[in-house]
Amino acid sequence: MIMEEKIRELRKKAMSLPLSPGVYIMRDSGGRVIYVGKAKALKNRVSQYFGSHTNHTQKVINMVENVDTFDYIVTDSEFEALVLECSLIKQYLPRYNILLKDDKGYNYIKITNEAYPTITAVNKTENDGATYIGPYMSGYYVSNAVSQALKLFRLPTCGKKFPTDTVKGRPCLNYHIKQCNAPCVGKISEEEYRESVAEAVEFLKGGNKPDIQKMTEDMEKAAENLEFERAAKIRDRIKALKKMTEKQKVVCSKIEEQDIIAVITEDDKACFEVFLFRNGALFDRENFIVNNIYDLPQARSEFISSYYYMRDFVPCRISVDGEVSDKELLENWLSEKRGKKVSVVMPKRGEQLMLVEMCKKNAAEHLAHQRGAVGRELMALNELGKLLGLQKPPKYIESYDISNQNGTANVAGMVVFENGKPLKSAYRKFEIKTVVGQDDYASMAEVIRRRIDEYEKHKDEETGFGRLPDLILLDGGKGQVSSVAVVLYEMGYGHIPLFGMVKDNKHKTRAITDSGKEISIANKRNVFTLVSSIQEEVHRFAIGYHRQKRKSNTFRSSLTEITGVGEKRAVLLIKHFGTIANIKEAEIEELENTPFLNKAVAQNIYSYFHKEDDYDG
Repeated sequence: MIMEEKIRELRKKAMSLPLSPGVYIMRDSGGRVIYVGKAKALKNRVSQYFGSHTNHTQKVINMVENVDTFDYIVTDSEFEALVLECSLIKQYLPRYNILLKDDKGYNYIKITNEAYPTITAVNKTENDGATYIGPYMSGYYVSNAVSQALKLFRLPTCGKKFPTDTVKGRPCLNYHIKQCNAPCVGKISEEEYRESVAEAVEFLKGGNKPDIQKMTEDMEKAAENLEFERAAKIRDRIKALKKMTEKQKVVCSKIEEQDIIAVITEDDKACFEVFLFRNGALFDRENFIVNNIYDLPQARSEFISSYYYMRDFVPCRISVDGEVSDKELLENWLSEKRGKKVSVVMPKRGEQLMLVEMCKKNAAEHLAHQRGAVGRELMALNELGKLLGLQKPPKYIESYDISNQNGTANVAGMVVFENGKPLKSAYRKFEIKTVVGQDDYASMAEVIRRRIDEYEKHKDEETGFGRLPDLILLDGGKGQVSSVAVVLYEMGYGHIPLFGMVKDNKHKTRAITDSGKEISIANKRNVFTLVSSIQEEVHRFAIGYHRQKRKSNTFRSSLTEITGVGEKRAVLLIKHFGTIANIKEAEIEELENTPFLNKAVAQNIYSYFHKEDDYDG
């Protein structure tokens, strides 16, 4: 009641605001700023927060519940409101805004001053007698350049100190794959080692772009002077450099100057990845883990404004992986900050789409690493959620399949995938009870009805049947989906996303379907792999249970033909003797001494399996 009164009071205040552009500042009961936003018309925007929650995201609902009061500042334009919003967010660091830590510092290449110098990437200089190259703004560039130089000039990366750590024995794998000259076992002299270090430093000072033509001339000159060992060393270096250059082409762009931004989400967390391209090559990369992401277009807009507010440089093009709220306004602000036109684009095909997907994949890896998951599976769940129009990635998926033989031994299997991986502790088996004969639609409907009934009994437990899925996938097409959809709506659970997995004529996954159209997944590699694995797993599980049931039924049917042996006694016989063959071979005395058999039933069993024998009790 107190909350409702507070909301009414805040709405009344919001309705008195002007229809002017500006910035609004939400505060909690302690006076702390918890959210800063901009508006084209303050009255319209702010009053929306304190109306119906129907169209609000969970983040907005949580924020509104913590608002005690709000302030506002009128501006002359929406553009000015955006600039002021960025400034106030940086000043107050509100908990419900996207906050980015500006930890961009300088980076250096360090060359130690010792008999066997080492080359490393560091983020600060010290008064230790070492030589430092830099500063560089890009930590990615520095670490990548150092790694390339060490491989190219075959310098050790093991961290050992020479000659102190020089030992007798065999060198490590890096020596055998020609990535280290093995000073640890004396394969290279101190003079040769220092020469390699000097060449590596020149390589780094030259901006990581040595003249292959000059290296080729040096190789030919060494060969002419009969310095074949030196010529071979230069030849190997040229080969390694060309191989390294080929790998770098994978992350090159025909557009010389641009940033690429992609986001991946899981529950309330998200990771924004930024690729920075300069002179057509990947120059740097950054990633940011943020909380409370529910509206992706709005989140992308907030991220872009926060990110470039912290940066002095803005590229002419920013490629993104999805829709951006207030795109035109952002472009105007970015263009003014740069002094030239800036475009925010969403690539649809070709090289640029490939680079956006690569950026998104790296975002998935970073978020998965923090969550202890696998980036590939997280990426697949995000893509699947987007493809099916879900509000969030389906973290908890249930899948069902029916298995029978001409209507006999009719069963179903339920498998569960959590975070893209099988959760075998949640698998369940169903013996079909109400359907006679072969009717997969009715059988699937029965299974889902029983599953929801179990949820009603166990929903307080929030595990197993007490947990609702984020997505249900049926092994089947539109018919199965339609029959199950009716059940879900009748039972009040029509909000659970429901789709079928359609196979081709070779029994391979082809598409996903609802009760209407099919959704192709052939060109969605991550989604195709995930859905195929789910369909194969649920089919394996269901048919395994079916075979088990048929085998059990076969055993029971042969035993239950015997007078005095019903279903329960047949099960006990199988448990006691192990197999039908063992029962058949049992002597009459052994059968009569079986605890759950009386003498008459024991005689019936013996007679059944020894019909040719004349048994005289």
